Amino acid sequence: MTIDQVVQLLNASLSQPLTELQEWMLRRSWEGQTYADMAAQLNYSAQYLRSKAASELWPILSEFWGESISKPNLRSQLEACPLSREQQQLLETLNRTYPYELPNFPSGPVPLDSPLYIDRPPIEELAYQELTRPGTVIRIKAPRLMGKSSLMLRMADRARQLNYHIVKLDFQEADASIFNSSDRFLRWLSANVTRQLQLDLHLDDYWFEEIGSKVSCTSYFEEYLLSQIETPLLFILNEVNVVFEYPEIARDFLPLLRFWHEQAKQRENWTKLRLIVIYSTEVYIPLNVNQSPFNVGLPLSLPPFSLAQTQELARRHGLDWSNSKEAKELRDFVGGHPYLIRIALYYLCQSGQSLTLKQLLAEASSDTGIYGDRLRNLLLTLKQNPQLYDAFRKVISSDRPVLLEPIAAYKLDCLGLVRCSTDGCAISCELYRRYFEFHFRNLQFGSDSC
Repeated sequence: MTIDQVVQLLNASLSQPLTELQEWMLRRSWEGQTYADMAAQLNYSAQYLRSKAASELWPILSEFWGESISKPNLRSQLEACPLSREQQQLLETLNRTYPYELPNFPSGPVPLDSPLYIDRPPIEELAYQELTRPGTVIRIKAPRLMGKSSLMLRMADRARQLNYHIVKLDFQEADASIFNSSDRFLRWLSANVTRQLQLDLHLDDYWFEEIGSKVSCTSYFEEYLLSQIETPLLFILNEVNVVFEYPEIARDFLPLLRFWHEQAKQRENWTKLRLIVIYSTEVYIPLNVNQSPFNVGLPLSLPPFSLAQTQELARRHGLDWSNSKEAKELRDFVGGHPYLIRIALYYLCQSGQSLTLKQLLAEASSDTGIYGDRLRNLLLTLKQNPQLYDAFRKVISSDRPVLLEPIAAYKLDCLGLVRCSTDGCAISCELYRRYFEFHFRNLQFGSDSC
């Protein structure tokens, strides 16, 4: 029996499927990881995993298989365990059944009721747990179209089930004039929160030039907004990376978020606040380590899809990729990017098996391929920004990570074109390499002609 079969049987047979954390721990235990290994990857202690999470997991397995199963004997007991006839039939049914309609073209967050949302354990479980902590900050970082909005949608739904108030601000929707000064920006932010909470606006009763806009904003939240509500407030700040582009605003606003988080340890009203901060890449504006909101709370970085997650998404599209060859080929080609994977699966699904993955990928890196619109938009962005174009050309022309100027690295990372590490920036996937190598080689445009 494989670990995938173990998980499938449990989730299909139990009255309540395994939680994301339980499934994640089960898979890591199968691989031989210790609780200390797991704790190093999570925001939990090894003691918590051993005494709380594991104490609930192993009895479930023991009861299901009718024998004592624990972490030390998990794999030896189940890997050698033959499938019963009933279990074989159940797995066959699960693997050939596709109970969903053909998917719509991927656009926007994956809806709550969609079967096409793929969990990335233990991220969801950690996020839901953190929502219950007073004054928490949850930081979600990933390039565009990696699934931040889909996760945010599910966190907001969980908060709704907990009877929280929910307010969302997307900084992409703010007029450019809002960023002219910190005072105007913080008044705009406060007014939007007031409106979404359906309260009367009383900014002028709390806003005084003599004490400054940051103190005024803090007073308005503590003494008015938070005092008017009985249940916690989930405050979602989306595309915070937009603020990074206005250094003066960022140097006032980002430390303010950290201050609000710390106030929850001292003042009752602030315990009602739950902050979700969503951004596309690391902040490049220097902040005092004791004032930055990016070193507190729970950090969640959305990784590319694994091979198993790519296979599972293919299965939910009605494709039998159980041999993993196609899933690996697609995943490697797009670097595990969830949206790009969904685009490919959509076209394969819609073709009614008249189109093979090999045929699809042969044209995928051209302007007429399935990613043509996205590739052309990325090319246009580079052509309109000579410095960004020159920086990306350096990355394309090197077989090693390249150290770039911080703002260029930040913007290329936001676009998903590169992946940055301490060693520098490298191309994020083969799709982008093929497309841009062709254009850089055959279209003679550069910084002089942009």
